[in-house]
Order: sequence, then structure tokens, then C-alpha cells
Amino acid sequence: MAIIRWNPYGRTSMLQERINRMFEETFGLGRTADRDVSMGTWKPKVDVYEGDRGTVIEMELPGVVKDQIEIEVNDNVLTVHGERTAEQQIPETRYYRRERCHGPFRRAFSLPFVVAPADVTARFRDGVLVILITRPASEKPCQVQIPIE
Repeated sequence: MAIIRWNPYGRTSMLQERINRMFEETFGLGRTADRDVSMGTWKPKVDVYEGDRGTVIEMELPGVVKDQIEIEVNDNVLTVHGERTAEQQIPETRYYRRERCHGPFRRAFSLPFVVAPADVTARFRDGVLVILITRPASEKPCQVQIPIE
């Protein structure tokens, strides 16, 4: 039989999770994304990663027209903004549930290196915006052989 040391605070975190869940269910305070949707704001989902040719930003923009998207680079900050317009005007009283947001959006990304606007390319296909930020040659990592004496 194993001897287990008693910890008086061991179950506190479990109790806190239960209390949080109870408040969320009672008052409808779900995850942040759910609150954003209920308040009518829209923040497109983004993946940012380092690719073979540079930093890649992939942004989900379903229902957005390509002409409604603008990309800017200023002081090492890349900003994407635009607007998704409502497809049809339906009176609020006719809705049973409304989760799809429309309106303006803005996302900004601080870049870890100096970027020239010419080093940024973008492609928009099937509701996904893919931005490639080519890393300058001076910023690319290089491998150097160091002789050992």
C-alpha cells in the first residue's frame, strides 16, 4: 500500500473549475469566442508559422470579397483589415439564432524583423488569405563551421 501525503489544497482547483462551469452555464458566459460572437464583433482565425521561404500568415475569411481586404506594413507591423458584408437584410425579429458576424475586422502582427513592402506577397483563395513575408537575407540563419583546436 502506497503512502500518499495529504494536501489540503489539492482539490481547490477542481472546485474552482466546477464553480466556473456553473457560472458559465447559468449566466451564458462561455468561451471568449462565444462572447465575441454574441457581442457582434468578428476576429478572423489566424495561423502564423515559419515556412521555407519566410513567415506565413493564414487567415480564414469566409464570405469576404477579395476587394474588401487591405494589407499594410508599417514600422514592422503587418495589418490586415477589411469587411464582410451581410448577404441579405433580414429583420432581427425573424431570427431564431444568429451566430454569423459581419462588419469590419482588423488584425495586426508585430514582426520580429525589418520588412520591406516588396517582400510581402498575398494569395486569396476559397476564403483563406495566405500572406508570405520573405525574410531578408541578412536576417536568415546561417550555419558556420568553427574549427576546433
